[in-house]
Amino acid sequence: MPLNAEHQGQGKELVFLHGWGLNSAVWKDLAKSLSHDYRITLTDLPGFGVNNRYCPRHYDLDTITEMVAGVLPQRAVVVGWSLGGLVAQKLAIEYSAKIDRLICVNSTPKFMAEPDWPGIKPEVLDAFASQLHSDIGATVNRFLAIQAMGSSRAKADILALRSLLDKRPPPVAEALSGGLKILQQADIRSQLKAIRCPTLRIYGKKDSLVPVAVMDEVERLQPHSVSMLFPAASHAPFISHASEFEQALRSYLAG
Repeated sequence: MPLNAEHQGQGKELVFLHGWGLNSAVWKDLAKSLSHDYRITLTDLPGFGVNNRYCPRHYDLDTITEMVAGVLPQRAVVVGWSLGGLVAQKLAIEYSAKIDRLICVNSTPKFMAEPDWPGIKPEVLDAFASQLHSDIGATVNRFLAIQAMGSSRAKADILALRSLLDKRPPPVAEALSGGLKILQQADIRSQLKAIRCPTLRIYGKKDSLVPVAVMDEVERLQPHSVSMLFPAASHAPFISHASEFEQALRSYLAG
């Protein structure tokens, strides 16, 4: 069954993909503003939000990328945040004919840290996976807190994300567990050279999930990509710095 997708506005196609534990409502305010000039597509990842009934048995990056590809319009700009950014990169690799531009927001080709790669410490993701079996709500809330960590308005960011999360049906446990495994295991660094479309990568200097040190590493792997750093932002700059984020997005799309 195809995923549900919401469309609004007219113009250049913009597709937004959310991160782990959340849903497409995180883009609601930005989508409303951009819909005056663009045709916006919002879709919840498989197992999340309104697509919580569409959770594949094998929840891996290839499978959910294929499912999301089914709702992609032609020649779209795909904006992916966090886990959604990993899916967006995979779309640009596997479905390049559909992708006009790629915008990765606080994302990376590999989330798990290694001695030679900055990322999330393995024990952090292991703790989330362990806690998920006993208390899904507490796990998601803790993840929201980590996403806002470092932001000067962390409490307000957490409340905003929590409020947006509640606007859609809750994710199923299988999607949460499968999504965490993707964050733990996925590594598409060797595939970045296959991304041919113009690429913008946005980072937050205070992000504890995608450390700013990853920016230089990704630039070496994908030299033609453009990097943009929000010096006061954490993991969700489109929440904490909404107007600046929208302005940056518009400037890039117009250029």
